[in-house]
Amino acid sequence: MIDADTRVFCVFGNPVRHSKGPIIHNAALKKQGINAVYLAFEVQDAAQAVQAVRTLDIRGASVTIPFKESVMAHIDWIDPTARAIGAVNTLVNDDGVLKGYNTDCLAAVAPLIPFGIAGKTVCIVGAGGAARAVAYGIAAHKANIIITNRTEQKGLSLAQAVHGLFIPAREMESIKADVLINTTSIGMTPKEDQISFPAGALTSDMVVMDVVYTPLKTRLLEAAEQKRCTTIDGLSMFIAQAAAQFELWTGVTPDTDLMRSILSSNM
Repeated sequence: MIDADTRVFCVFGNPVRHSKGPIIHNAALKKQGINAVYLAFEVQDAAQAVQAVRTLDIRGASVTIPFKESVMAHIDWIDPTARAIGAVNTLVNDDGVLKGYNTDCLAAVAPLIPFGIAGKTVCIVGAGGAARAVAYGIAAHKANIIITNRTEQKGLSLAQAVHGLFIPAREMESIKADVLINTTSIGMTPKEDQISFPAGALTSDMVVMDVVYTPLKTRLLEAAEQKRCTTIDGLSMFIAQAAAQFELWTGVTPDTDLMRSILSSNM
């Protein structure tokens, strides 16, 4: 029951109305008997969103596209890993001090470990906050990284940061990689009719991962299945990063099996 003592957590981004965060976090809060609620706010400006977190005493927030980088200028403290990555996806309100973390990094790499990463050529589509977290995680496993992005300056900057190669988006067809990871919002509701990488450049020996989870099977993953690639959807990464956020906010490890079950039944 929501009352005067109910704590508030949230996700802010744009778009964010499709987010399944409220479903899994509210289920986890209920199971743990924590008097709190998790809401989704579609916002236009990172600074104003952070000010709302302060004003309303929101106890923690998930930060999603396109604010993972811009939010950093408006908070009080940033975890060294998040600062190195250059992106924050989690805010913790510690008695009025807003602290920033990144739970995407390890969550993105975990599903790829069974396929091997070291020595592989990994192509990352995008250069935003999610791409930075993925790239730093992949770099730690000694892979050869290719960054491809529509904004060349941003893509080149990320490639240099992880000692990788930058290839402009207009040259995607030429890319040959063992692993392909889409970190952009292309393919996500309401862009589900779009594809983030040319289907013609996919080959059957590739592992293709999409961080998008709404829809669960993006056009990229559909095309990859048709080419008989190994595919990884966004569900594993989403649950892993969300569980890490929940623990930062509450000090409690959530039931990830419950999160997966609830999420799967609401896809």
